[in-house]
Amino acid sequence: MMPVKAIITGSTGMIGEGVIHECLNHPKVESILVINRKSCGVEHPKVKEIIHNDFSDFSSIEDELKGYNTGYLIMGVSAAGMSEDRYTHLTYDLTMALARPLKKLNPEMTICYVSGAGTDSSEKGRMMWARVKGKTENNLLNMGFKQAYMFRPGFLEPTPGLKNSAKFYKYLKPVTPILRRLFPKYVSSLKEIGLAMIHVAIEGSHRQILEVRDIRNLAKEQLTGVDSSL
Repeated sequence: MMPVKAIITGSTGMIGEGVIHECLNHPKVESILVINRKSCGVEHPKVKEIIHNDFSDFSSIEDELKGYNTGYLIMGVSAAGMSEDRYTHLTYDLTMALARPLKKLNPEMTICYVSGAGTDSSEKGRMMWARVKGKTENNLLNMGFKQAYMFRPGFLEPTPGLKNSAKFYKYLKPVTPILRRLFPKYVSSLKEIGLAMIHVAIEGSHRQILEVRDIRNLAKEQLTGVDSSL
């Protein structure tokens, strides 16, 4: 199997940090290019970081984007208090601004996008954020990448030791195991989403839209595969 050579955005956020953490610890991930507006603070032989201020235009760093087979598009913002135009720009426009050169430069790339549980594939629902996320998913699925997977996590159990988890998660830590049992359709962990994203890059998946149960199942498959190869 080809080793994973991944480009990651959003690594200064909770999910991005969790995905990098799993990539660093995974034997089949060979290299990681992190693109940020500010440093994620990760120093590791696998990691190269580019500080890039304008996420609407990647033309100045296109040469740096060549040679990767996986793209983890994890950057995102909360829609709270934001107009639809502004949210669309930050969510859809900026994602497409990177996806287009990635498709041009790496036509055999597997792309993974993190949206969220409740994303609206019809683009016609009442929830603004869900429509915009649905539009983003639909366009990525139709761009012609070798493989494209849309991840829809819900409540995420943090990975111990990581710094970018929202503060309220630590207060819910004692009840998280109970939530996992009571609401298996809505609760997974950062570790699981990281492992699931690595799994689809290596093995693929028959599903392109991955809900929480799918994420948990793919993570379990990846853990089994890694353990058996050691």
